Amino acid sequence: MRVIEEPLPGVKLIAPTVHEDHRGFFMESYNRRRFAEIGITDDFVQDNHSRSDRGVLRGLHYQLARPQAKLVRVTRGRVFDVVVDIRQGSPTFGRWAGAELSEENRLQFYAPIGFAHGFLVVSEIAEFQYKCSNFYSSDDERGLPWNDPEIAIAWPLAGLEPNLSERDRGWAPLSAVPESDLPEFGP
Repeated sequence: MRVIEEPLPGVKLIAPTVHEDHRGFFMESYNRRRFAEIGITDDFVQDNHSRSDRGVLRGLHYQLARPQAKLVRVTRGRVFDVVVDIRQGSPTFGRWAGAELSEENRLQFYAPIGFAHGFLVVSEIAEFQYKCSNFYSSDDERGLPWNDPEIAIAWPLAGLEPNLSERDRGWAPLSAVPESDLPEFGP
């Protein structure tokens, strides 16, 4: 396994070691010791798996009182995965990083606590799997609009009209989020 990019401090794009032969392939998608060697020491407590159609855009989500680090990957199809630094006082506050994750490239994206997360399905269907360092709490979930003009994410829409949940249509832009609803930057 190797980190092939660190687009924002703490965020990692990871290429796992894949062993392929005429029978198929084998890879470790998670190994606590190896991930600790590259600085990912979170105690992952929940695994999630979603299936979505082309154009589905999920996010940008985060939890405040029960924050989550996430380790994400795609096992079918392709998505454009995005993280946004929302930590008050961070030198990279409001900046985003994105990467295409697919069943072919087998890349993983790590978002530490303090980042909002979302993804856009760019294939006909995608299956998205992720580990979380805290349990999901619907009453603690917060979000940002996918098209916040101050964040200005370069989503690869190419003719796609994003398919959003009702809740994801109603988030306030980052500039209107009260400081009490944002995590703080710190050690």
